[in-house]
Amino acid sequence: MSRPVLGRREFLASAILFAALPSTANAAPLEKVKDLGVLRVGLYADNRPWSWAEGGKAMGIDADIARTLAEALGVRADIQLFLADEDISDDLRNVVWRGGLLGFQPCDVMLHVPFDRTLMQQENNVVFLSPYYRETFGAACSREVGNCEAAPAAFKGRKVAAELASIPDFYLLGYAGGTLAKDLIHLPTGYGAAAALTDGTADFAVATTAQIEAVVKDHPDAGIKVRKGPLPMMMSPGWDIGIAVKENARNLGFALDEAIEKMIANGRLAAIFAQHGVAWKPALAAQA
Repeated sequence: MSRPVLGRREFLASAILFAALPSTANAAPLEKVKDLGVLRVGLYADNRPWSWAEGGKAMGIDADIARTLAEALGVRADIQLFLADEDISDDLRNVVWRGGLLGFQPCDVMLHVPFDRTLMQQENNVVFLSPYYRETFGAACSREVGNCEAAPAAFKGRKVAAELASIPDFYLLGYAGGTLAKDLIHLPTGYGAAAALTDGTADFAVATTAQIEAVVKDHPDAGIKVRKGPLPMMMSPGWDIGIAVKENARNLGFALDEAIEKMIANGRLAAIFAQHGVAWKPALAAQA
């Protein structure tokens, strides 16, 4: 996850140059979206606080962003929640450029895509745009813990939570020669790992900063203590997330990129994050 990324201007310049070449890339998906009156958006399922289903409706930060983007185009959002596949390449294939084997139709745009140089170089069927947030990792403790700033090794013998097969999971399994391996509780999501601090299931949890912040907002009386200092020897400094459209949908991608730029400039993007208890952090690539 800690790979270098393209600068925003560098990537957009190259994408615009390529778009000027005569090819089927100049098709008109933007006009098609407007003619149909629908922007079909692919979001991860069970990815709280970003996207999840509640009462038959897509909820979360990315769901709110999707609706705002559709509004900017003058259409309605048709949000499709999908389960993550083996890796991001599978997700891009299933959601953006080909469709799923079980009849899942491709979406016009996918959100929460890593804005990553290596990924961009290997994915020829999609265009990556609009880095809109910087993901990072953090930790938190239950109210019973005295010092949440202590080194993770201090939690040996206590219940430690992380999402199964995630970077926090690998971090805690390997930390200090596996000191915490026997204390580790695996949960299906990072949000769930942080939420385990609310009911005594865990004393210490490592998850993304957004997941921790959202749990604190959703459980204001739980007394969760958010760690302020960095995690020692954490293997990932974070990564940018953006959007992806099909290779021949650059005009749609550029229209969405412009809409996100306006959301950043007028504060609407930060307001969406705040509604979910998450502090918006600009992507590093967006500042390049």
